[in-house]
Amino acid sequence: MRDVAIIGVGVTRFGEIWNKSFRAIGIEAGLKAIADAGLAGDEIDGLFIGNMSAGRFVNQQHIDALIADYSGMASNHVPAVRVEAGDASGGVAFRQAVMAVASGMHDTVLVGGAEKMTDLDDASVNSIVDATADAEWEAAMGLTFPSLHAMIARRIIHDGIATREEIASVSVNSHAHGALNPDAQFRKAITLDTVLKSGPVAEPLGMFDCAPISDGAAAVVLCPLEKAKEFTDSYVKVAAVAQASDTLALFQREDITTYGATVAAANRAYEAAGITAADIQVAEVHDNYTVGGILAVQDLGFAKRGEAGKTFLEGGYQVGAGKLAVNTSGGLKARGHPIGATGVAQIVEIAQQMRGAADKRQVANPRYGLAQSVGGTGSAVTVSILEAI
Repeated sequence: MRDVAIIGVGVTRFGEIWNKSFRAIGIEAGLKAIADAGLAGDEIDGLFIGNMSAGRFVNQQHIDALIADYSGMASNHVPAVRVEAGDASGGVAFRQAVMAVASGMHDTVLVGGAEKMTDLDDASVNSIVDATADAEWEAAMGLTFPSLHAMIARRIIHDGIATREEIASVSVNSHAHGALNPDAQFRKAITLDTVLKSGPVAEPLGMFDCAPISDGAAAVVLCPLEKAKEFTDSYVKVAAVAQASDTLALFQREDITTYGATVAAANRAYEAAGITAADIQVAEVHDNYTVGGILAVQDLGFAKRGEAGKTFLEGGYQVGAGKLAVNTSGGLKARGHPIGATGVAQIVEIAQQMRGAADKRQVANPRYGLAQSVGGTGSAVTVSILEAI
């Protein structure tokens, strides 16, 4: 198997993008990544697209052919694949692309992720998102996606793993970093009181505990590590990419205060990279709900069970505050969460951190960064580790 490098990255602004279509934002991110890699475009021999539900969000199926066509790659007959894995669609697309290059099946691959969610009303969007859990035995019974995460939060509070205030502080952390990201949907720092007093969604979670409905796209270009210098000096090594699964329905788990798939994927990724959690200096974790940030930090091994919330509350995961910075992009909560784009956008942020190109939110001299992407309530998880060269 060959080592793989990221040689180009691109991302659009995240938010309510009324003046651009789904295909327009997808192509925008892809062209930015190709230009960043110093390519003309005809070097690309594979295309992987993370997208959860364009068929329902914008009434467009066959996303792989759409992007290949409008990017100009269809004329070269470049094979294109659409990947769907709920919220982890972008993360899984990235893993598939890494495997394609590592195996020698492809040499230069573009990985994109895109979603346009704001063309529908909130109720319709939430109905689509609810189906990333078990549609028959959870969503159809009235268990919405927010209520499932509220159940996890209530259990975490009951078991003394984190307090309500500590859970809310995950949002404060993300907004502090989002204020420094020009592409983030929300670029304003907030207080703990703002989160705690926000309108109720599913007790104990309020509006500021939940990631927004968003539009956006992100892309990266991959090639064999040995060839990276032929294109650019600003390349980053993919040290490891791992994936794990769990039950689709939350009620089938023995313990809902941990995501077993995150633990498994993280352990596999650390072993493949030859490092431990202590070697990671910057991480993008899946905080679609604030309680997800607590789960991620403990399941990835960054903090012992019961200690993650305390560090969030003390501001210990902000840039410059400690050994590990979490969600320097603003996370899903502040940067935004266009579902298919999220996993790829996390890779873009970590790659920029490894390059030393994250501007005001830059972590000092990082060597290893990690991205965790989660589908459903921990049903599919990818953990990717990037290494600065």
